[in-house]
Amino acid sequence: MAQVYFTRHGQTIWNVENKICGATDIALTQLGYEQARALGQKIAEEKLKIDEILYSPLIRARDTALEIAKIAQIPAREELRLKEQNFGRYESTARDGAEFQEAKKCFVNHFGGGETMLHLAQRIYNLLDEIKAESEQKTYLLVAHNGIARVVHSYFYDMTNEEYSAFGIKNCEIREYRFAACDGQEPNEK
Repeated sequence: MAQVYFTRHGQTIWNVENKICGATDIALTQLGYEQARALGQKIAEEKLKIDEILYSPLIRARDTALEIAKIAQIPAREELRLKEQNFGRYESTARDGAEFQEAKKCFVNHFGGGETMLHLAQRIYNLLDEIKAESEQKTYLLVAHNGIARVVHSYFYDMTNEEYSAFGIKNCEIREYRFAACDGQEPNEK
């Protein structure tokens, strides 16, 4: 059964400060680099079959991907569509702010100059459709962001708006998604 792997970038200073990074280019902390190296080691030790890493152009995802690639000996390349959602006026504000939490439930909200959830989903779903079409020949690890993690998860699983807006994964947590879930079969995620 064909699959794709997904991980979120390593820790950033704004993660520590509970701020929304969004499309703002924020670097990794020292712990973020350590998390990336640990994930690369895990992938190598578990001998996960990953043919290529695709990563967001933002520095936190790029540096995470390149650390993983170096340790796990996997080729990596930038994929522009994996860039985090632009949260407009909410970038650099508190991630758990009440106003932002409500705004995330409105999928056509531009966040005061940002990108809607629907536009984000379009670009990520298009990418996943392309990956699915070639998944019998190639397995990818996508290195991106928490907002992208929501969309990837929603591609494989039905979610309510509340579940979608609350979904997230930890820094350098790896998930496996199986494409058969999109064909009406029972979803399978590790």
